[in-house]
Amino acid sequence: MLQNLTGWHALLVLAVVILVFGAAKLPALARSLGQSVRILRSEAGDSRAEDATALVDDTRRSVPTGESSTATASVSPATAPAEPG
Repeated sequence: MLQNLTGWHALLVLAVVILVFGAAKLPALARSLGQSVRILRSEAGDSRAEDATALVDDTRRSVPTGESSTATASVSPATAPAEPG
């Protein structure tokens, strides 16, 4: 859809933006747009970090570690049932 846009199209859009907002307000508009993009990027990075942490935590809970599985599977001699004799 946007493949057919040329430099003339960009100039036309820029002219419309200047007419709508005025030349005096363009720096403030650009500054607020830049701040919004910066906030969006930081929130997206935080979300990715939280997702990765949650994935690691879920993986650790679902896969038992070697120590805990052997500790529950082993039977000490004091609690082993006596063999009939």
